[in-house]
Amino acid sequence: MGSSWAQSTKETYGAGLLVYHVFCDTHNVAEDKRCPISLDLLLSFISSCAGSYSGSTLGNYVAALKAWHLLHGRTWITQPDELKAMLDGAAALAPSSSKRPKRVPFTPEFIIKIHNQLDLNSPLDAAVFACLTTTFYCIARLGEFTVPTIKGKFNPSRYITRSSISETFDRNNLPVTKFYIPCTKTAPAGEETYWAAQAGLSDPKAALENHLRVNPASPEAHLFAWNHPTGGLRPLSRVEFTKRISSAATAAGLPGFKGHSLRIGGTLEYLLRGIPFDVVKSMGRWSSESFTIYLRQHAMILAPYIQATPILEPFTRYTIPPVR
Repeated sequence: MGSSWAQSTKETYGAGLLVYHVFCDTHNVAEDKRCPISLDLLLSFISSCAGSYSGSTLGNYVAALKAWHLLHGRTWITQPDELKAMLDGAAALAPSSSKRPKRVPFTPEFIIKIHNQLDLNSPLDAAVFACLTTTFYCIARLGEFTVPTIKGKFNPSRYITRSSISETFDRNNLPVTKFYIPCTKTAPAGEETYWAAQAGLSDPKAALENHLRVNPASPEAHLFAWNHPTGGLRPLSRVEFTKRISSAATAAGLPGFKGHSLRIGGTLEYLLRGIPFDVVKSMGRWSSESFTIYLRQHAMILAPYIQATPILEPFTRYTIPPVR
């Protein structure tokens, strides 16, 4: 059962359980009273954390407690409505210092400015730019196209390889490039993502072809493996990617780079093109409406839908997420 959670999720949950047990130790809560957790104890725990942690952090801590109960076959007795009320109250008391500023979304214009700061004949720059454009136009998580570390042997059963690329055509003969990711945070058994060629310097197809030319490797190699000057062929790590993009962004006068800026930016770019919400949701592989938290520039996105004479086809009104 523990394998159903991603490693990063387990680490977050571990932190939550540690905070909970420290709270219990401080308040002399007996071991047999900690699980299953009573409503009063859960409320006391959340109240003690309110004002010190962000709402999302507390939400993760409570999710850790619930997973802990599930893992050990104990009953989770708190009702969803009660829990939501507790967490909403705690979030309202969260200190301003706990709230991160909204990440600036990447755009094709940003990507082109970064392109102008890179040498695409350099093995690292070629790999980084190909990864940048693929992640953006796939609306993917950066960790799906990079590895967390270059230590140890590359594991092709967990990370994408060059053999994972394929091309398909629709009934109108329009090409789409598909990428099979063998393991993701939400799909341990793997899932596909895809892009189509784009116009201009942000074209992921041209960037990928250039990378494969500059960094030839076997089909079993990491998709964005690059030739290090002294270390030979190595997978592209998240650290190397972020460091190079950050330096290029700074040189181009762009805001600081954050990995999630790509997923936010890709979502926004397709929505601004008038692509229906449900199509973007499918591309980003969301199973819920959580992708709406990435929306920026709401007026620009909704403009085609709210005109007196709608610009888009009438059926697209059904694709807008429900109002909460």
